[in-house]
Amino acid sequence: MEFKEIATVSGKGGLFKVLNPTRSGVILESLDEKKSKLIVNANSKVSILHEISIYTTDNEGTVALEDVMRKVHKEFAGDTGLTKNSDNEELKSFLKHVLPTYDADRVYVSDIKKLVNWYSILVEVAPEVFDEPKEEVKEEKPAKAKAPKEAAAKKAPAAKAAEKQPKEEKPKAKPAAKKKSADK
Repeated sequence: MEFKEIATVSGKGGLFKVLNPTRSGVILESLDEKKSKLIVNANSKVSILHEISIYTTDNEGTVALEDVMRKVHKEFAGDTGLTKNSDNEELKSFLKHVLPTYDADRVYVSDIKKLVNWYSILVEVAPEVFDEPKEEVKEEKPAKAKAPKEAAAKKAPAAKAAEKQPKEEKPKAKPAAKKKSADK
């Protein structure tokens, strides 16, 4: 599972796995032990964790939630010692430790509580999301010259059928003869 497969719904607690889009919304499955499914319509506020960021005071202005959670996991290895019911000052100092440039005026304690809650859910249910993303590196290999038989074997069946049929030459169009009108 990846951060782009996990969503949160405004007004609903917890996190959800995105299953399928529908014509009028999306089908989600809760990440708790119940695994209940939920159909959310287009009017609901659904946020994908991959798209959420935290305000900072540096030149960038924000840091991706994904990066912050990976840093939390790297430093605390799954146990922050906090809950969503922890003291407000303790929550603020936690985020200050993890992200020293966070904007204290625009990041509320409720946001930090969500971060702590979501982190604990992900550690329990999907710890693989904290692995560093693997960048796919495509090595370009020089193209090998294929023998004519190998190249023909790889062609699509429709192309093969088109090759087997003899090509017919279309007769050239003759210039149309001018008709003399009989009314003259």
